[in-house]
Amino acid sequence: MRKKHTYQTRVRAFRIWQKLGFLPWKKPHTNAKKGSGDFYKGAFDSIPFLNDDAKRTFTHLLLRPGYMIRDYINGDHERYLAPLTALIIFYAFFALVSAVLQPIQQKQNDPFESTFSLEAPEGNERGVNITRNTIQLVQQGYTILTLDQHPEAVDTQWKSSLAALEGTLRSQGIPLFLGEFLLLWLAMGVTLKRYKPGLSIAAAASAYILCQFSFFMLFALLLTLGQSATVNASLMLVLVTIDFRQWLDLSWTKSLKLAIKTGLVYIILYGLVLLAISAVVVTVALFKA
Repeated sequence: MRKKHTYQTRVRAFRIWQKLGFLPWKKPHTNAKKGSGDFYKGAFDSIPFLNDDAKRTFTHLLLRPGYMIRDYINGDHERYLAPLTALIIFYAFFALVSAVLQPIQQKQNDPFESTFSLEAPEGNERGVNITRNTIQLVQQGYTILTLDQHPEAVDTQWKSSLAALEGTLRSQGIPLFLGEFLLLWLAMGVTLKRYKPGLSIAAAASAYILCQFSFFMLFALLLTLGQSATVNASLMLVLVTIDFRQWLDLSWTKSLKLAIKTGLVYIILYGLVLLAISAVVVTVALFKA
């Protein structure tokens, strides 16, 4: 009976901590007493991965993500890393661990490497030729977008320069920031329009949510010993639902619907971007052909 009472007390204390970010009955942290404890005091404050703000941001994003987003938006900026700073630091840490676990990057299979065998039915040679030419153009366009991963295709100076630029951007995680961040920001701006969060608030929430995803990508990377760093779409949906539930104080049903809507808008925006990129690539390929 006593164990059950202790368990219930701890659960209540955890829920209070989740909502407030601290335990109101606990004494605030004071300076350590004089002694050996002062030896390392402040030594890690300038190291982004180890200072108190980073550790607090990491812990709160894992255990009370929506409440933390709410607190930051409401003005509690001093205790946490700024959203963009957190995104850069935590994704950089993920990239570092990924590089350690995968010291030798194996060549990825080209999704367009498969051989297409198109036999022309009688009287339909023109349609097959158009399809074959389209596939070749898409192959060329994909290769241009991934020249840093296809050194055998670099045969001119402009391709060499483009490959170097792509490699630099990819290694620094720029596609994540400029791609996923901007798309999620726009998607949340659309789906949360009813709640009037404003562009800056949507941007902060998007950055913190991407930090959450990077945490679970890191966990997947560690559990698979560098073989995989993907996060299941259903897990992403659960995380965003929890965020909306805590941040906006909605019911689970409304939070889930809002998360699904955000995901659908994100997919639509992503598709539009891919179509735009494909159109540009095909146009360039046509001029180069």
